[in-house]
Amino acid sequence: MALDDPKTLVSTDWLAAHLKDPDLRILDASWYLPAMGRDAKAEYAQAHIPNARFFDIDDISDARSEMPHMAPPVEKFMSRLRAMGVGDGHQVVVYDGHGIFSAARVWWLFRLMGQMDVAVLDGGLPKWIKEGRETDDLPPVIRDRHMTVRRHNQLVRDVTQVAHAAKLGDHEIVDARGAERFRGEAAEPREGLRAGHIPGSKNIPFTTVLNADGTMKAPEELRTVFEAAGVDLSKPAITTCGSGVTAAILSLAMERFGKSDHSLYDGSWAEWGAFPTMPVATGEA
Repeated sequence: MALDDPKTLVSTDWLAAHLKDPDLRILDASWYLPAMGRDAKAEYAQAHIPNARFFDIDDISDARSEMPHMAPPVEKFMSRLRAMGVGDGHQVVVYDGHGIFSAARVWWLFRLMGQMDVAVLDGGLPKWIKEGRETDDLPPVIRDRHMTVRRHNQLVRDVTQVAHAAKLGDHEIVDARGAERFRGEAAEPREGLRAGHIPGSKNIPFTTVLNADGTMKAPEELRTVFEAAGVDLSKPAITTCGSGVTAAILSLAMERFGKSDHSLYDGSWAEWGAFPTMPVATGEA
């Protein structure tokens, strides 16, 4: 049974009990890598949790950046969310069609924008459907709601800050990619990127913080996963991955066991691996 916390993670039971709450807003934040061969928007149109709005990670991003789906400017986030009828005083629940994959990225994005009443649906749409719960294919009725945004810059890191942290060793850099990519043994899905990892970083593939059914492990288990990977929890942490999506799963995991001094490297390997001047390590951490 999930320990329901409307600021981090809620169970399908919790969502079902609150489904009719007037100030609840549900977001379908499904997003897939090209290799997965899935169309998030088409799947949303066919079936979503009642009243869910579709949150497009690639659209609600910084169009000026060459990097994929970087955090959007404050004004763009505010206007897009207002148009979706999401704003101040709402409790937001984010889910995806994979279990817990891209929803955590949107949870992190809301927190970056100073919106704390947001939780990921534990187990996502697959668990909801498996339990025989209601879905529909109707677009939600949207009413504008103003959103106040106060960007929390301490939650995000750029390449210069991460390079500095790697050099000084005063942060734990935790990489959510699979072990083979981390060690530099598997090719990167994006062309032109070198293989390997940020020197000094530790590897916690995001799947290791999840149970077989796509739900997140219990807080005490999560702490054990981080300790087993050699992460010094007394240091602030920076999460990273391929392009800043699954890194947020590790950010959520830390928040679950009470570690709040973490930030996310938004450019992640899509940026670091493309810079020939950035040092790259291979093999184990």
